[in-house]
Amino acid sequence: MNNIEKIKNKLKMRKAVGIILMRDDGLVWTGKRKDGPGVRSGERNLWQMPQGGIDQGEKPIDAAYRELEEETGTKSARILFEHESWFEYELPNELIGKVISGFKGQRQKWFLMKFTGNDSEFNLNKHTPEFDEWMWRDLSTMPNLVVDFKKKLYEELVKEFTEEISKNKTI
Repeated sequence: MNNIEKIKNKLKMRKAVGIILMRDDGLVWTGKRKDGPGVRSGERNLWQMPQGGIDQGEKPIDAAYRELEEETGTKSARILFEHESWFEYELPNELIGKVISGFKGQRQKWFLMKFTGNDSEFNLNKHTPEFDEWMWRDLSTMPNLVVDFKKKLYEELVKEFTEEISKNKTI
């Protein structure tokens, strides 16, 4: 076991949330990372859905609405479904200590939200910008568009949320 693996074994998972923001036709909001591990390593798969850490004392649902606004610029959404399970991903060894400092990965509570506003509300510069582009996509495309270390997580999200998205489509 090398030094990084020893350090990684001592680290905890960061509690976080993830948001699948869908519109009436079932497509989901995705953002292209402006910076981060994938950008720095030359990775081409830089798309993901809004996500972020849960602050001390914050409830997951409150963190989900906060993160949605910080990352997309809109609050126009309502919760359709909160998955009962927590989903996890670990950072690759080369990113330990470089991103989400003090943690080896994230343990995320994922929410399906219905977008209730207009596309003109999206403002990627409202908070500290994390994305430089956004677009609506089919959830099933996301595992092939996210950084490699999140691919398994996104495959699980497709499996767990596709039916809920279908049930909530109105177009």
